[in-house]
Amino acid sequence: MTVITRFAPSPTGYLHIGGARTALFNYLFSKKNNGKFLLRIEDTDKKRSTQEAVDAIINGMKWLGLNHDDNIFLQSKNEKRHAEVAHQLLEKGMAYKCYCTTEELDEMRKLAEAEGRGFKYPKIWRDKSETEAPSDIKPSIRIKAPLTGEVKINDLVQGEVTYPAEDIDDMVILRADGTPTYLLAAVVDDHDMGITHIIRGDDHLTNAFRQKVIFEAMGWKMPETAHIPLIHGADGAKLSKRHGALAVEVYRDELGYINEAIVNYLMGLAWNYGDEDKISLADAIAKFEITSVGRSPSRFDFAKLNSLNFLYLRDEENNTTLENLKPFLIKKYGEVSNDKLGAILKLLTALKERASNYVELADKCEFIIHRLEYNTKAKEQLDKGKDNLSKLIERFDSLNEWNSNKIKEVFDNFGTENNIKAGAYMPAFRVAVCGTMEAPSLIEVMEALGKNEVLKRVNNI
Repeated sequence: MTVITRFAPSPTGYLHIGGARTALFNYLFSKKNNGKFLLRIEDTDKKRSTQEAVDAIINGMKWLGLNHDDNIFLQSKNEKRHAEVAHQLLEKGMAYKCYCTTEELDEMRKLAEAEGRGFKYPKIWRDKSETEAPSDIKPSIRIKAPLTGEVKINDLVQGEVTYPAEDIDDMVILRADGTPTYLLAAVVDDHDMGITHIIRGDDHLTNAFRQKVIFEAMGWKMPETAHIPLIHGADGAKLSKRHGALAVEVYRDELGYINEAIVNYLMGLAWNYGDEDKISLADAIAKFEITSVGRSPSRFDFAKLNSLNFLYLRDEENNTTLENLKPFLIKKYGEVSNDKLGAILKLLTALKERASNYVELADKCEFIIHRLEYNTKAKEQLDKGKDNLSKLIERFDSLNEWNSNKIKEVFDNFGTENNIKAGAYMPAFRVAVCGTMEAPSLIEVMEALGKNEVLKRVNNI
């Protein structure tokens, strides 16, 4: 048997971080078992589905490295088949036509609410004869759910779970307008696509029981299921935008995270991949076991994500970092000259020790783009050593070679000849050049900025 999993998002919004984790676990499981990972776009809600959202889902998955196999399956293209199955169930006596109007159902719901009970369709048309059907109402089609006993699911994550049959509604599978409901469409598509394993959030667990009723009514084998725990915020509350339930492209384009770090972090939410800080997608595939996924909700923690992203940023080749950083520099400072980009590249190794993502890294580059405004601490250092600046600048002005060795030599000689310690003049010179004490090695900064820029900044004190 070839293992086939699917990721089945609805294009009514973008690919958020929870959906990305679901896609990731489907991808890992299929690749671990030398199977296929399919993408199904569940676009039957035509009013809310958009091509923009479809494109965002596809691009988000590509950025994360979760490449699907075969062509994308569009659920809306299969509506004729969904209706066909609904009528087959009707012919088999496993479903029935319901002539209740929307208004009648609304009244039943209101009554249930007023009486403090949950609404469950009272099976009014389950056993009625067609001869009683009104001629002016188009019926929906409802599945005949079992009336007694239990429906059992042996879930690969949740274990054996049972649900009382009496609590399963005679749910609508085909609306009066001929369109399928989610429950029917998902079952038919999973069967026709040959899906062997359904991996999704545990908020779909109750749907599994309802869908099993449809699978069994058609005489089809239900795929194995693995309902993974949801992601919560760091405070344990349901994940929201405040906690990090953002679109994947926000992490990429606005927050400045590296794709591999996002994937690595998502792996660790509900699955323990070992003691190593970083793990590649290839190594994760080799290690992944769906049965080792935990049942408790995971907590999304930006601090942990930043710590992990820091490792990827630190290890990233500097030329690659600069290319990835450019959009964030432009967003913050406008166009950046080649001279300034060259200076940033020379200082990147040091700068990356002070940042956990591209946004923070762009912030750390500000002293390279222009000298910062002095804060109180910087002003104090500047005032202490201001008398030495003009003397030093003369020496730097006369340098024919501009490199770290020559720059260091000027500073060392100045201290020796004037019998003063570096603390009497180096902090002031740092402030004169950078505008802050919070910067990499002064000598490295001066070499990277170049002689003309350094002289200009110090002379403009």
